[in-house]
Amino acid sequence: MVIPTTRARLARLAATFGMGALVCGCGHALQEVPGFDAAAWRADPYACRDQRRAALPALLRNKEQLYEARANDVTALLGPPDEEELRAGTEKVYYYYVEPGTQCQGRHARSGAACISLRFGPIGTVTEVLSDPVAPR
Repeated sequence: MVIPTTRARLARLAATFGMGALVCGCGHALQEVPGFDAAAWRADPYACRDQRRAALPALLRNKEQLYEARANDVTALLGPPDEEELRAGTEKVYYYYVEPGTQCQGRHARSGAACISLRFGPIGTVTEVLSDPVAPR
């Protein structure tokens, strides 16, 4: 019978916790956002049909739910981002337009139209949610 040394026990314990972190992942799944019409939001890419404007207040009222959410859960809720910006390291920002603008013409060029931006930190979870002021209809 071999009795493990303290070092071997510590190594096994570290490996067990490391695997647990990989299995559990970081962040949290997004729950349904009260009053937010996710289907209408996703059906209006680039906000060219101006449906996102109506859904925005409910999303902003509940934006705390977005913090620490994983990127794939954000995409499941909001659809693919209209624009994505990669930052230093593993950080990235998703942009979703909330009103029509020049992004609705042809090749969806970057626009100055109001948008909501979600910044993801190095572990792939939302760290910041910002929204531009939306022009009244």
